[in-house]
Amino acid sequence: MYLPLGLNEYQALAARSDRTRNKGNGFDLPVLGLVGEVGSLLSEVKKRQRDHAAIVGYEQTVLEELGDTLWYLAIIADHAGIPLAVLGGSEAEGDLSFSSLQPQHSLPMNTPSAQFEKTLLRLTAATGELASTVDVAHGDVPQLKIRLAKILTHLLQAANDSDVLLEDAARANIQKAEDRWPQVRVYPTLFDQDFPSDEQLPRLLEIDIYEREASNDKRYVLQSCRGLFIGDRLTDNIMEPDDYRFHDVFHYAYLAVLGWSPVTRALLKRKRKSQTRVDEGEDGARATLIEEGIATYVFGIAKDFDFFADQKPGDLNLTMLKNVRQFARGYEVYQTPLWLWEEAILQGNHAFRYLREKRRGRVKLDVEKRSLSIEELPE
Repeated sequence: MYLPLGLNEYQALAARSDRTRNKGNGFDLPVLGLVGEVGSLLSEVKKRQRDHAAIVGYEQTVLEELGDTLWYLAIIADHAGIPLAVLGGSEAEGDLSFSSLQPQHSLPMNTPSAQFEKTLLRLTAATGELASTVDVAHGDVPQLKIRLAKILTHLLQAANDSDVLLEDAARANIQKAEDRWPQVRVYPTLFDQDFPSDEQLPRLLEIDIYEREASNDKRYVLQSCRGLFIGDRLTDNIMEPDDYRFHDVFHYAYLAVLGWSPVTRALLKRKRKSQTRVDEGEDGARATLIEEGIATYVFGIAKDFDFFADQKPGDLNLTMLKNVRQFARGYEVYQTPLWLWEEAILQGNHAFRYLREKRRGRVKLDVEKRSLSIEELPE
């Protein structure tokens, strides 16, 4: 059972994941974010009305969008030095709990009500009013306070109309922020920690990857480990070459950083045969197809962004990371936090960029340190 969550308490937790401060002009970025989240709420309602039961996870999506909207509201107020509890009507210095503003229990929402739609339109109007006067509001904190309080009122009403507790939305929002931008990064236990050593993925490994040219001028990639060739000769398998033949480095990054790679388990003959269900369910053909699908999906996006050459931890698109994890739903790696997925993707793409430039390299994996590095491979 949770203790009641306070508005100021939530605002302080939300501010820890604020990446908008000192970017843009004043409140511009968080205000843009607020407008976008309210628009997303309206979009979900429109899709639900149009497609009815075809929208999967509608209630959870509304809860998430309400939480994201609340986050931007709290951040705008934080930038202005306004405690969120003050927007809720608190006159004292103390905090104000969400439950005191919305004491009723939430009920499952089956379809958007007419009242919910009207409230969202009022919320949209209030957000638009804030956006249209944000430059003026920079120096007028009392006026900004009035406009933000109005938005919070409509947000609370939207939660009531949708049978959602805003406190639940706030808690889910903080959990999502920690999943993506944690204050302390703690690596989860390796999936094969309790299996026999010969069924564990290697904790230290070096793999040489290099390109060769066949007699027909076709180029392919070879890999060797401890002097033995592993895997097949790889080509791009596409009409327009894009160096996908080096893509196994992504699987090695998943191994090194996530401690997970059904593809590499099969390659190195490290399947967990001692437990039949794990062998079939986690290390079998379907799991390898899932991993290949993840690698292909990320590769398709990375191509448009120079394989994330300018991206740092915390920069990768949240929707992409969520989609990646959704691919793995039902498998052990699904519980892996988004920030760790990001580390695996960034490290894998760093090595891939090296291979694209040098056409050869020695990949070094250290699973205990959750790292993959690459260095020059002698001729």
